[in-house]
Amino acid sequence: MSSSKKGFWAIAFILLILIIDQIIKITVKTNMVLYESIVVTNWFKIHFIENNGMAMGIEVTGKLFLSIFRIIATIAIAYYIFQLVKKDFKLSYILFVSLVFAGAVGNIVDSVFYGVIFSESTPMQVAVLFPPEGGYSTWLHGKVVDMFYFPFFSFTWPSWMPFLGGSEFEFFKYIFNLADASISVGGVILLLFYRKTFSLSFENKKDSED
Repeated sequence: MSSSKKGFWAIAFILLILIIDQIIKITVKTNMVLYESIVVTNWFKIHFIENNGMAMGIEVTGKLFLSIFRIIATIAIAYYIFQLVKKDFKLSYILFVSLVFAGAVGNIVDSVFYGVIFSESTPMQVAVLFPPEGGYSTWLHGKVVDMFYFPFFSFTWPSWMPFLGGSEFEFFKYIFNLADASISVGGVILLLFYRKTFSLSFENKKDSED
């Protein structure tokens, strides 16, 4: 496959992930109040939350710093993808790196724009897109929308256990979005199956198998 076709598929794949991610987030934000849940099955719920942090709702300090860091990181990944296409690396490898890139950009969109284009989501009020009075925050200070919740099982630790006794354990307790899933899935697959290709990409060699 030619480099131009690989570039086309990478761009198409990134756009597909971004569009689906934003459709889901906008639909949730404009139809659900904060912390509202929709039970799909016993182990799958749509649970609307927002966070200022990293993937899976992990909180960190410095929202502006985090937003700027994300933008710089995605620019670096975009340049890396460009080099992979230029050097004719495997399409599969390019697509998995693109999956990570698409996820990162998906959450950047929330951070950069959502504070300006949405009113605030509260437990009593659904957010409005493009409210007349303006958004709930400023550029680069938007909150990331999460909604996928998979509480596969939970139990209470026996009371006799040190430190944990009597406390609740839940698997899987994290709430995430499609962008988070893209970053996680892409990253894990690259780590497990493409470590050699990753090393080659920094040695100015090319791996042109499709």
